[in-house]
Order: sequence, then C-alpha cells, then structure tokens
Amino acid sequence: MKPLAPLALSPPGWSRRAWLAATALAGGAPWLPAHALPPRTLVFPQDHGSHPALRTEWWYITGQARAAGRLWGFQVTFFRSRVEAAQPLQSAFAAKQLVFAHAALTDLGRAALHHDQRIARAGFGIAGASEADTDIRLGDWTLVRTPRGAGSRYAAQVRAADFALDLQFDTTQPVLLQGAQGLSRKGPDATQASYYYSQPQMSVTGHLQLAGRRMAVEATAPGSLDNRAWLDHEWSDALVHPDAVGWDWIGMNLQDGSALTAFRMRRGDGSALWAGGSLRAAGGTTQVFGPQAVAFTPQRHWTSPASQARYPVQWRVDTPAGSFEVHALLDAQELDSQASTGAIYWEGLSELRDLAGKVAGRGYLEMTGYARPLRL
Repeated sequence: MKPLAPLALSPPGWSRRAWLAATALAGGAPWLPAHALPPRTLVFPQDHGSHPALRTEWWYITGQARAAGRLWGFQVTFFRSRVEAAQPLQSAFAAKQLVFAHAALTDLGRAALHHDQRIARAGFGIAGASEADTDIRLGDWTLVRTPRGAGSRYAAQVRAADFALDLQFDTTQPVLLQGAQGLSRKGPDATQASYYYSQPQMSVTGHLQLAGRRMAVEATAPGSLDNRAWLDHEWSDALVHPDAVGWDWIGMNLQDGSALTAFRMRRGDGSALWAGGSLRAAGGTTQVFGPQAVAFTPQRHWTSPASQARYPVQWRVDTPAGSFEVHALLDAQELDSQASTGAIYWEGLSELRDLAGKVAGRGYLEMTGYARPLRL
C-alpha cells in the first residue's frame, strides 16, 4: 500500500487557482463517487500494466541489497492518478492522468536516508504508463517488466538529486494474489477495495550510486536475506473509509522463502478499523487473514524532529500464522512527499523476528497518517 493524496495536487505548471477553475468548468469535484470493484480474474501480462479507468494505481518495489560491504534499503514507487475533472477536456494539455514517483535509499552503515520525488502530467513523451505491461516512465525514472522464462524481470532506473538506482529484480515465485484472488478489501464497505497482487522474494542485482560512487550489488550466500525485494501492484477507485486516518503495513520476505503481508486501517484514536493480510508458504500454499484476525500493537516509538509525528518503530504483529515482532533497522526513515503526493509518511527497512528474538525475515514497514490524516 502507498500514500497518494491527489486532491492536494495541482497539475505541474498550473496554479492552485487555475486547477480549481478547471475543476469547476469540468463539472465540479475532481472525483466521482466510488463504486464497488467486481471480482475478476487477473490476466497477465495485461494486468501488469496500467488501468487508467480507475482513480489510483501504484507499482511499489522495496528491498535490501549488500553493496560496498554493507546493507542498504531501497524503495521505488510509481503512481498513476486519474483526474476526473479533466476527462471531458479536449485540449492535449489537459492533465487527464498524473504520474508521480518516489525513491529512497537507506544507508544503514551511516544511519542516513536519502529520498527524492517527481511529478508530471502524462503525455508529450515526458511521463506515462503502458496498459499492455509494466512500463512506467517519468523523465529519466523508469520501471519496466520483461518476461524471463516463466517469470519476470523488472528493471528500475532512478536518477535522483544525490543518489541513483540501477537495479534488476528477478521473480523466483509465482504472482501472489492478495485478498480474494486479487480483490483485497480495505474497509467495512465494499467500495473500499483494490485489485492487488505481490511479487515477493525477488532476487536483486545491479548498482547503487551515492555521492558519485557507483557500487555493485554483491553476491551473497544462498539463503541470505540480503539482495531480496518485494513488489506490490495495486489499483482502485477508493481505499480509505472516512473514519480511517491512515494505515500500518508490512511486506516481509521470510528466511524460509515464505512471504508475509499484514496491514490495518487505523482510526484517529489508534484503534483498527479494518485489517488483513496473508502468508504464503515457500511451497505455495496461501493463508488469507480475516479482518478480525490481525492485530498491531506498538512496542516502541520515535518522534520525527522534522514533522513532530510520533511513529511506532517497533511492533508486535499477531496473525493466524503466528506472532512476530517488527523492528525498524533505522528509526529516521520518514519521507516528506508534500511536493508530489502531498503526504508525510514513514517507510523503511525493518527486521521480522519471532517472539524469542530470532530473525525470521526482512522487509519494509509503512506507516501513514501520523503527521496528519491521509485522504485518498
């Protein structure tokens, strides 16, 4: 899951006033009422691509890699947002689809987070997302999927202000359909749902670059948690119930080859409005978690000196597949994306442990709505 707040945005090059005027001329509010998504069979490779008829979509890759003798975390996310107010406009300059991108590099060795963001309207060779397959471009930031045997290879290229990512991700397992065969409920109303699949346990190769130094991803021993990545692709008309202020989410690659997803939609008082997730065993059997079967309990907090938001950076997560602890590997992994999606959120490389303290896996923890309520 990813934070996207399109109502806070104006298309690039437009003043806020011009955006509001265009909205009014097009017939009022930018978004039409949401409808419940029907169950459907996801079809590939088409569903690897964009779904421009729906409001919100993202392709999200997180992972860890060993380079220059130490461990790094990384995140690359591309968003697509449909602007309903612009759909009737005939001008080629109408911002009918917006494309955003976030990227981050966590340097655990130096306890530093580097991040950057981009935004542009789709078209004119500047930005766009193919409907045929994963092929998203925003300037010189790209994410492209190509078939590789029975699986996929994703290639991400990011040229950020002070770092760069040139990474390849090869799938080692089949697509993981989240929820009910790819239809994932996010709230008590049927309209709060998304089509959602994951590609866990991807292998990582390529290069990282920081301060002009290009570093190759180093080979690791079989069974190592290093050089593993996770992809989520999600698209929807509505995700968040009016009572929800944000969410807490984990996507964890386990040591034994399993994949654990868990999330909860959170009210302003910290209680869970909805929850869910899954565990897919290394052998391929998937256990889907019901909304009452997942519990997130904060264990330790960190307060951001920039936003003053107070984030739980250690959790106990109880699921039908077992209970775990999630530990942030660096507390200071808050991202300020106010210049693109309008959100401030925490997203970072974390470790999964069993209740005896033994490391079980590694992946990313994401927390939204702590700096201010998130609105989709």
